[in-house]
Amino acid sequence: MYKYSVILGNLGNTCDRFCKGYKDNPSTEEMLAEAVKIPHVEGIELVGTWDIRPDNVKDMKRRMQDYGKTCVSIIPDVFTDKVYGKGTITNNDPAIRRKALDYLRKIGEIALEMDCKLVNMWMAQDGYDYLLSTDYDQKRDWLCEGTAALAKEFPTLKFALEYKPKEPRNFSFHARMADTLLAAQETGCDNVGICIDTGHSFYAGENTAEAVVLAKRAGNKLFHMHFNDNHGCWDDDMIVASVHSTVYIDLLFQLKKTGYQGWLSMDQYPYREHATDAIGESVLWVRRFEEIVEHNFTEIENLIRKDDAVETSRFMRKALFGK
Repeated sequence: MYKYSVILGNLGNTCDRFCKGYKDNPSTEEMLAEAVKIPHVEGIELVGTWDIRPDNVKDMKRRMQDYGKTCVSIIPDVFTDKVYGKGTITNNDPAIRRKALDYLRKIGEIALEMDCKLVNMWMAQDGYDYLLSTDYDQKRDWLCEGTAALAKEFPTLKFALEYKPKEPRNFSFHARMADTLLAAQETGCDNVGICIDTGHSFYAGENTAEAVVLAKRAGNKLFHMHFNDNHGCWDDDMIVASVHSTVYIDLLFQLKKTGYQGWLSMDQYPYREHATDAIGESVLWVRRFEEIVEHNFTEIENLIRKDDAVETSRFMRKALFGK
């Protein structure tokens, strides 16, 4: 079985453009105390500035050790500072590009101090909103240069580029597996790879299982996984299996087949649900899907070879409902 983790901020306050807070705003320490209670969760992802900073890194490292949990990744907060409203390392202003890169360097240093092996880079503000307003080629050059500089300065860390088609920008430079793989490969750095967020992949119109295969074919470029669910048109960050089922079994089958060695991390935004309960449900659903794959791996291989949709339907009905 894979190891499971959760993004700490998933246990915090939730808001949207209509309501500034559906919940109270717990402290990092309170969220950590709750996160460690979720069954089967062995690791925690921390968001830079929100959860982890130079001034609290020693305290957070001690708390994680006391709880017996692994710091799975650190996610740089390059999405909530208005300075980065028109981009971080792709910003037209060279001073802002330098500021963003300096911040990312600090995150790299914190990751090393936390004995964390992965920096998960969701470069949310690096994209554009309007046509005839962006030099696509130049921006992608800056994106490549900044990412490569970071990866070369921290060769013992892995940098996972998390893609998402849109939001907060109308178009993201890291939008889908194919263009994000290109961005990773253009750096020329073996320690730059990909994070698949299932919800991002769903509403990108991808088959997530095939995206796993693309990353494998590109040279084992899948570094990290985020799990959630949605209705296919937005990043709803819902409980796993709220909408989909077969796609997760296909996905977990390909993760096993391609030899993925990373963590399975829950990334949800439970607006109105009790956070630990909602995240706990996702963990249990993914584990159940994983068990189905483990117990039926050879049968699934044979089904794929047969290419018989009716046989596959029969298998899924029996696997999920026992008849």
